[in-house]
Amino acid sequence: MKFYDPTGKEYGIPTYPRRLAPEGLATRRQLRAQGLRPGGQDVAAQILWYGRRPPGSRTRTVRVAYLYRIALALPVRPMTPGRWRAVAAMMRARRTCPDCQVTYDYVIPTSLGCCPGCAGEPALAA
Repeated sequence: MKFYDPTGKEYGIPTYPRRLAPEGLATRRQLRAQGLRPGGQDVAAQILWYGRRPPGSRTRTVRVAYLYRIALALPVRPMTPGRWRAVAAMMRARRTCPDCQVTYDYVIPTSLGCCPGCAGEPALAA
């Protein structure tokens, strides 16, 4: 079976194909969905699989997802009021046009660099 190396002899750490990892291991996204974070622990294992073949390429790329032990994971640290203020300030800056200084309800497109009104018709057509 391709990518099956539970002892880590071939790949350096225990390696499993997709959907065959043992219980008690999870990816970062799976930990986050459970309200957990890796908490400084080392990678316990990995999942390897073939990704999609890029157009015009003859070989497929090997993708990897690292697994962490759920038992050693720590709870996610809650957002503090200061962090909420910092996130709000960052989002306000992304919604404010640098030319006219108007704050919009949407994020200013980075392709334009300013609001559509300040960009004008020629920039929108490009």
